[in-house]
Amino acid sequence: MAEIPSTRASLLVRLRDAQDQAAWKEFVDLYTPLVYGYARKQGLQDADAADLSQEVLGTVAGAVGSLEYDPARGAFRNWLFTVVRRKLSNWRRARRSRPDCTNGTAHSASLEQFPAPDTMEAEWEAEWERRLFTWACEQVRRDVNEATWQAFWRTFINGQPGKHTAEELGLSVAAVYLARRRVLTRLQELIRSAQEP
Repeated sequence: MAEIPSTRASLLVRLRDAQDQAAWKEFVDLYTPLVYGYARKQGLQDADAADLSQEVLGTVAGAVGSLEYDPARGAFRNWLFTVVRRKLSNWRRARRSRPDCTNGTAHSASLEQFPAPDTMEAEWEAEWERRLFTWACEQVRRDVNEATWQAFWRTFINGQPGKHTAEELGLSVAAVYLARRRVLTRLQELIRSAQEP
């Protein structure tokens, strides 16, 4: 498996400028689905996961001005994971202290079945990988024509033979593999651009 990319230090520095809307959009586009997806996998309902995501982003917005980024101390996403874990723990604690009108004590018992911290960290990393790949795909797909995208998706993701793909798309086999290589190269560039130095 490839090395997991990390947040660029330059993006974190740009976030300190509240007026840099492009930086905040990039950050929100990359991290909101990550936090939301992780929260859903931890058992939160849609609205609760969305609320938790907003709380986490609010914490980042409040801390980014004083955040001293040092790659030697660890990746930004690890700090973010700590924030998410704390917010999730607070959410669970508040949830346990409220009576559940629908499930009574069964709901409290189900909260005890959540994974241990080591498992949670592995799930966070897996969610990061999925989210980063999805984000990169969204960026590249906007920049290429549909036939190029389909040539990549069908051969690389779906494992469809190049000849079959070429016939379906009305392309030569060489054009299919050229399109696949172009998309892969661009995806790798985007993923590398998200890495810390």
